[in-house]
Amino acid sequence: MIDFNADIISYKSIGNIELAHHVDYYLDEIYRNFVVKIKEYMTAFPFSEKMYGYSLNNGTLIFSTDSDGKIISVGCNQNYKGKYKNKLYAGITMRELTLLTNSQRILNGTLIVNEDYGMSFTLPSPYDEIADYIEHIPLDLKLNEIYISDESFWDPKNK
Repeated sequence: MIDFNADIISYKSIGNIELAHHVDYYLDEIYRNFVVKIKEYMTAFPFSEKMYGYSLNNGTLIFSTDSDGKIISVGCNQNYKGKYKNKLYAGITMRELTLLTNSQRILNGTLIVNEDYGMSFTLPSPYDEIADYIEHIPLDLKLNEIYISDESFWDPKNK
């Protein structure tokens, strides 16, 4: 059951929508209980694969699927009430995030915390383009989006 208060679980789920499940598993529930918007898009070169984005209740919960319907990422915005490890949430300030985590790393417009490559905060514009160091991000900046996926290939320990 989709739940906007469920825990955010790295590499696994947000709102009980799980990575690697097929979208068909959730379709009846999402159309029965939520305002749903679907967007078709193409991935960037060189792969150019058709993908689909699903937004529930104006982005409170967002997930993307590959062309076969397999869920590859799940995200939420500041209206989502669940937390990651009972302390991090969408809408947290940069100040609070730095106080509650041991490490922060900027990668491809996102923030990875505590070396967990299964959960990330999206940096809002313009910081997604201009921030090279954590010190470049204002402490009062709100981080309104969290995504879970498998970005373990970014982990320098895997190189």
